[in-house]
Amino acid sequence: MEKRVTFNGWLLPAALIFPQILISAVFFFYPAGQAIWQSLFIPDPFGLSSRFVGLGNFEFLFSDPFYRASFVTTAIFSTLVTLVSMIPALFLAVLADRLIKGAGAYRTMLIWPYAVAPAIAGVLWLFMFNTRVGVVSWYLGQLGYDWNHVLNEMEAMGLVVVASSWGRISYNFLFFFAALQAVPRSVIEAAAIDGAHFWKRFFTIVLPLLSPTTFFLLVVNIVYAFFETFGVIHTITSGGPQQATTILVYKVYSDGFVGQDLGSSSAQSVVLLVVVGVLTVLQFKFVEKRVHY
Repeated sequence: MEKRVTFNGWLLPAALIFPQILISAVFFFYPAGQAIWQSLFIPDPFGLSSRFVGLGNFEFLFSDPFYRASFVTTAIFSTLVTLVSMIPALFLAVLADRLIKGAGAYRTMLIWPYAVAPAIAGVLWLFMFNTRVGVVSWYLGQLGYDWNHVLNEMEAMGLVVVASSWGRISYNFLFFFAALQAVPRSVIEAAAIDGAHFWKRFFTIVLPLLSPTTFFLLVVNIVYAFFETFGVIHTITSGGPQQATTILVYKVYSDGFVGQDLGSSSAQSVVLLVVVGVLTVLQFKFVEKRVHY
């Protein structure tokens, strides 16, 4: 017989959910409301007065070619970060699932990069690819390739993508490995007895069973690429060269804190919030239909 927990009255349930509601209100709803309100004004650089402009900040944004270009940059960057972080993580999880000797040490080493903060990861990769003292750039020079991400837009994008994906591979690895451990061994053994080789078993049995985890990681990694890669971009390229790595979240910072255009920065944060919300809804509406639970 199933037992259900019941509450006599509303006071105890309200007390239990109040801390979460308070945290959400203080750290999410209030800042979001402030951003929406400030996006309707143009304050002076000293913050002493502001002028109501309605949707004027949004009209200015979408007439700015640099802001429109940041949408394309963000789309390319988020797609590459998601793919570069998820595909190797799945491959490493498959290897860890098949590994017998030294499995514990192998898994521990794969988890370590996740403990490194994005800004620190950016500094590490910047030192390795530094045009004057970087060990990787020196070896590339010995091979005849002149690496210079300070001037080359493609190299700058590639570097921030790899640096942003490096630590995220460990996060994705944990989820993929846990999902692989949950795949019934009896199903795999039955397919092997029927003559299915490893790759056929993987693509026809294992991968469909991993689809809930893959869908979850797809959503999480896209949100990560939109918001949490600021530290990597700021430490490596600062949005350059020629704004080639200026994604939406970094442009919010550069216009608001560097350019002191708080009205435009607030409008950009509202647009970014709407874009991420729409992408998440579209993923749940269309991509989730292909997920097998």
